[in-house]
Amino acid sequence: MTEGRDPVDDAVAGVRLRVGVAVPAAGSGRRMGNVKKAFLELAGEPVLLRALRPFLADGRVARVVVALAPDDAAAPPEWLTGADPRVEIVRGGATRGASVAACLEALPEDVQIIAVHDAARPLVPASVVRRCIDVAASGVGAVAGCPVVDTMKVVDREAFVRSTPERSTLWHAHTPQVFPAEALRRAYATSDESATDDASLVEAQGLRIQMVDDGALNPKITRPGDVALGEAILAASGGPS
Repeated sequence: MTEGRDPVDDAVAGVRLRVGVAVPAAGSGRRMGNVKKAFLELAGEPVLLRALRPFLADGRVARVVVALAPDDAAAPPEWLTGADPRVEIVRGGATRGASVAACLEALPEDVQIIAVHDAARPLVPASVVRRCIDVAASGVGAVAGCPVVDTMKVVDREAFVRSTPERSTLWHAHTPQVFPAEALRRAYATSDESATDDASLVEAQGLRIQMVDDGALNPKITRPGDVALGEAILAASGGPS
């Protein structure tokens, strides 16, 4: 890379783009009945393995760092350690933000783009991953998601409605969330790691964020019923593409 050039400019000019992926997977699975979501099986395969596959299929991805709970990081499953030589495992933290920070520390310094993806989103299409990386390579952030189709309500602590926002401007924010590496590293360097949405941290740094429609078929496996939903989506679609 020519000294003084912007990494995104180099990517646009045809220089090989190197992408890093951070996957926080250290959660306890409280809403899943204390079952670790990443290790659940969906149609015979671990949720985490399915979540990684679209990124490993992209030749621009140089490293994927997965943050596991300390006991799992000490003795990770063979299906994860043998998934791909680009996969690295680190000890996660007590919060999602702390786990993402641990991943960022382990990613190579020379990656130009960093994607953050929920371990419990196993159905993200590879096409959405590619589009998010392409958007981030243009110098802005990219967040996979879908437009809101239901009427939304803002409520108080007792669930009384306070207002009804105009839904035409609202989107659900999913993952992957993909950013120029410097912007995400800078955002985490100044955060307290309590945020549950990486884009909100990067927004605060002034970077523009563009939503990328994932077709609303990118659910997060959070509660027991989500497993059946995920398997139904797989059965109907033949798997992510």
